Amino acid sequence: MLKNNPHKSVITWLLTGCTLIFLMVVIGGITRLTESGLSMVDWKLFMGIIPPLSEQDWLETFKEYQQFPEYQEVNFMFTLEEFKFIFFWEYLHRLIGRIVGLVFIIPFVYFLLTKKITGKLARQSIVILFMGAFQGFLGWWMVKSGLIDNPDVSHYRLAAHLIAAFLTFAYTFWVALSLIYKDEERPNVPFMRKWIMVLFVATVIQIIYGAFVAGLNAGFVMNTYPKMGDSWIAESVTAMEPFWINFIDGIGGVQFVHRILAHIVVGLVFFLLLKSSKFEMNKIQTKGLIGMLVIVFIQFLLGVFTLLYAVPVWLGVIHQVGAFILLGTVVYALSSFRKG
Repeated sequence: MLKNNPHKSVITWLLTGCTLIFLMVVIGGITRLTESGLSMVDWKLFMGIIPPLSEQDWLETFKEYQQFPEYQEVNFMFTLEEFKFIFFWEYLHRLIGRIVGLVFIIPFVYFLLTKKITGKLARQSIVILFMGAFQGFLGWWMVKSGLIDNPDVSHYRLAAHLIAAFLTFAYTFWVALSLIYKDEERPNVPFMRKWIMVLFVATVIQIIYGAFVAGLNAGFVMNTYPKMGDSWIAESVTAMEPFWINFIDGIGGVQFVHRILAHIVVGLVFFLLLKSSKFEMNKIQTKGLIGMLVIVFIQFLLGVFTLLYAVPVWLGVIHQVGAFILLGTVVYALSSFRKG
């Protein structure tokens, strides 16, 4: 497919960026689930790439960490070795973020100077760079919320940081697909395009609620399925006042919405597959729909088992990876039905 494509180098660049964003999301998930995200208490964009190298450096870094609420209220029994473990994951997460920035910026400048990207593609590339930079800012903004009074990051900021990464990947992947299949002829099916867009929006909202669940530690309660404990709707779902606050701030309410949205996403995929039989489609479009069906089924099962086993780190990370892959398959399907 890429062998004779005139945009081969640009496509490789974009797909490499997608791969690195995927890796960053995986490491970010591990960082969150191991509660490592507040271990680096300062933000040094350039010098921060150098980790502590000597024992004295480690002691000074640990001493800085001890000045903040997470150590004082939660990890006050931590040894230096335990601190090194959580520091490693946050350091790796930030290091990959810097690598992602370089991988996007340096080739972009080269492609711009050599006129390999012009016009619409140049504008799309600038949007990708802006999205990546904004995602990095959101990471700093998120961590900052856990360094003041409450030794935990805001679940709103966590959701913003996570969804920014997912959307940056989605848009980058979309641009790459538009180059890969630029000359591919495909049936125009407005009905499918419209409903896959609905599915895309539902998937994004579900990912946001997944971040809410993670940020509020809502996966550690009501670890039963399909019921929430002994009830279909647990009392905690509507325990807070005013009523609406339950569904953005309440542990029970947020978990309830995440459960319901999972069924909606699965239902939309099955709806699309059933409706697709009424239309003429090419192989790429069919492959996209089948891919969504397979991935959404796996992701749904991962969600159930993650809940039942109260979010062990390895399963929580796989579930987050599943969300990433699901969004990718939705973008692939949407691209296969795009206009023109």
